[in-house]
Amino acid sequence: MDQNKGQWTSKIGFILASAGAAIGLGAIWKMPYVTGQSGGGAFFLIVVIFTLLIGLPMLLSEYIIGRSTQKEAVTAYKLLAPHNLRWSWIGKLGVIGCFIMLSFYSVVGGWIFIYSGVSLVGGVIEPNANPGDFFNYVIGTPWITLLGLALFTLANVLVIALGVQNGIEKANKVMMPLLFILFIILVVRGLTLDGAVEGVKFFLWPDFSNITGESLLFALGQSFFALAVGFSCLVTYSSYLKKEVSIPQSSTWVVVLTILVSFLAGLAIFPVVFTFGMEPTEGPGLLFMVLPAAFSQMAFGEVFLAMFLILFLFATLTSSFSMYEIIVAALIEKLHIRRTKLTVILGIIVFIVSIPSALSFNLLSNVSIFNKSIFDATDYLVSNVLLPLGNILIAIFIVYVMDKQLAKKELLQGSQMGEGYYHVYRALMTYVVPVVIIIVCLARLFGF
Repeated sequence: MDQNKGQWTSKIGFILASAGAAIGLGAIWKMPYVTGQSGGGAFFLIVVIFTLLIGLPMLLSEYIIGRSTQKEAVTAYKLLAPHNLRWSWIGKLGVIGCFIMLSFYSVVGGWIFIYSGVSLVGGVIEPNANPGDFFNYVIGTPWITLLGLALFTLANVLVIALGVQNGIEKANKVMMPLLFILFIILVVRGLTLDGAVEGVKFFLWPDFSNITGESLLFALGQSFFALAVGFSCLVTYSSYLKKEVSIPQSSTWVVVLTILVSFLAGLAIFPVVFTFGMEPTEGPGLLFMVLPAAFSQMAFGEVFLAMFLILFLFATLTSSFSMYEIIVAALIEKLHIRRTKLTVILGIIVFIVSIPSALSFNLLSNVSIFNKSIFDATDYLVSNVLLPLGNILIAIFIVYVMDKQLAKKELLQGSQMGEGYYHVYRALMTYVVPVVIIIVCLARLFGF
């Protein structure tokens, strides 16, 4: 088989790869600290509801577009709207957005790589040391941030260069089961701690008195990004999907696995945080500073911290694979360059473009764009502008541009679902999803 084009060898391979694309920094890093800041159980429940009502229909839409054409994102939109090629800009937006996202996502991936390596030799938890000092040392030292960036980029290049079957699918078949195994071990350990009950209660007991309008907007945003929809990464992934595979069933599994990981992340983190008197409202530093401090106070803490960081690294890598793949697939279609050569070139370019974000915490800390660091400005552009724009365009395309009969046929093909499932899906995409997307966009852009 030509290494430039492949197919998933099995349904489980596709599901694990799609789940891997979704399960990344959002589910394991962002979800716990945003839950901590937004009141705990009630917030998590709202996120789950919005993920089912918004994330799932968007996921189904990307799968329909990709498998119906069997082409990567840019070409898929061209084929489905041949009389108005401007719609292909949805795919191009995805390629550009993923490239920009990789320029800061890879930096965080590099931090996790460094943390994981140092934790394996027992270097993260030092006696009488403040874990926050280690984090500041990592992000504040140029050569360390660049080394982490290089390692994370190299890991992606090695997997993507091998192709869909031998690279992405095989890597996810190993990484995703290991991720769940490590999570279960950490959850069991956390639940056996003396103060675990308070942590579980905080995470799961829905106290709606803490929910505010801002909390609802946070929940909308979290569910909006939970399934990696908006940049057409899953359009490209589903283009490798066989026709006999059920899209509704596969989508449901991806949603369930994504919610399950967020659930396990909360059960792994909050019991530990509450047992050792840490603050669940810490924010982004929850995983890099609070958790090491908490693990340092338990027996075999360094071992459990290393396990958590490796788990975190797996999740970050499986998400970045999807970002690389949409770019590589589109460029292969356009330039007809061999996958291996193209992936190496792309890896070098991503590394170079990521350097400003990597150095924005040290050498370039005085450089600001609209009063934000280079890292934060890049994150803002992707999260608050490009990703919401991609989602609203896909929603418009699937409802008003793509042939309705083709969409229905693709959704139900290989599935046991009847026409009622399609009508519910279409109603959600027509009336619910666009309204929520617009609310999220306005709230994020204008801060209300």
